[in-house]
Amino acid sequence: MKILITNDDGYAAPGIQTLYQTLQKTHDVTLVAPDREKSAVGHGISLDKPLRIESIQLDNNNRGYAINGTPADCVKLALFEFFPAPPDLVIAGINPGSNTGVNINYSGTVAAAREAALNGIQAMAVSLEVGKYNQLDFSGMSVFIETLIEKISSFTLAPGTFLNINAPDMLIGKTHGIKITRQSQDNVSKNFEKRADPKTRPYFWYGRICQPESGLNTDTRALSQNFISISPIQCDTTDADALSLLKDIEQLK
Repeated sequence: MKILITNDDGYAAPGIQTLYQTLQKTHDVTLVAPDREKSAVGHGISLDKPLRIESIQLDNNNRGYAINGTPADCVKLALFEFFPAPPDLVIAGINPGSNTGVNINYSGTVAAAREAALNGIQAMAVSLEVGKYNQLDFSGMSVFIETLIEKISSFTLAPGTFLNINAPDMLIGKTHGIKITRQSQDNVSKNFEKRADPKTRPYFWYGRICQPESGLNTDTRALSQNFISISPIQCDTTDADALSLLKDIEQLK
């Protein structure tokens, strides 16, 4: 299978390096990633600067590519420059830090997978939770993704749909299994810690909220119960029910 891998932590991050080392043994893998960390940049693209590609050395004398842009830039430019025919799959990750709930709207990892889906390519975003057991099992997760690729190769997701995959920060072999989940609605960005600098001027850090949503079958709930969460995410964010609800507005003059 022809696979493009990228991330938002930079080409040298252990998650993407481990994923590459695992998948390149059995697949045709191209690594194209930011030249530095680009976490939480969402689906931003670079319109005010030129994009540059740097060739980098990988295992077995293979070459990867670092780009001075965002994760979405990496996917866009990779498809333009390196793939005369689209790859079979795009994988974004493995990200240290879960991407669940509304956090997926800010995630550069998820944005890279979304960009692939917008281009009609099967894609997945892969992340590991941080802070519970402090066991980031990149190797175990890479093997799990390799197995998952074989399992879903016969599936065809609807255009514009991709998989958002999250695992607890423990040895993957000790997780309780897999849950197919929906995106929860917990908002990790509404808590701040207020501090003062030496001149007593206030400044703020985003806080962390580690409370699973109370709803059933959500991504955050699955992680809290030590399951691997797989959520199908749609690029089309139109509210289909609201279309009919708002239909009468067309008659306004």
